[in-house]
Amino acid sequence: MNRSKKIQLWHCYNARSLRPLWTLEEMGIEYQVNMLAFPPRYKEPEFLKVNPLGTIPFFDDGMSQMTESTAICHYLVEKFPASNLGLKVDDPDYGIYLNCLYQSDSTYTFPLALILRYRMFERDENKLPIVAESYQKWFFNRIKWIEQVLIGKRYLCGNKFTIADITIGYSLYLAEIIGLGEHFSDNIKHYLIDLKARDAFQKATSIGQEYDWL
Repeated sequence: MNRSKKIQLWHCYNARSLRPLWTLEEMGIEYQVNMLAFPPRYKEPEFLKVNPLGTIPFFDDGMSQMTESTAICHYLVEKFPASNLGLKVDDPDYGIYLNCLYQSDSTYTFPLALILRYRMFERDENKLPIVAESYQKWFFNRIKWIEQVLIGKRYLCGNKFTIADITIGYSLYLAEIIGLGEHFSDNIKHYLIDLKARDAFQKATSIGQEYDWL
């Protein structure tokens, strides 16, 4: 296990590791990105020596080694509070903030992963269109909560841009790049356009484009 003090992030282009990569770019702190072909557990067998799960992201700052994209973002804002990308527990929106962080993967990226698998990644004989369609409906039923939270607001919580916007924003971005963006409500569309215009997002999504897997 690498124990250097320099932050290292193992990343696949446009995968969940975009969340911590985007966060690091917003913070402007020094880090090293290690690009991998997707899916790394099959295409980059040496990576299993670093992360036996074979999943990305993998994060190592010399003290902590982490595999969950949203948890890494949360860790970074707690470790580097001067970034002003988090909320404190006494903030009136702290509950919404935490809810967004937890929702970002379990409620939003989860169904998208199943859509990708059963609509795009499986061999033709193993594709399950009915499963993909079912989880597409799941995703849009769940995203109604985000639509409501965004009414009259530019960002999700705290009257500022936070990692809640990064973690939820990635889920919306992934939905868009797999062809679901045309079904977004107007406030979701405008919100995502605003997020994608950020310099840090554009820098993060420019890294490793040669590894694009979609």
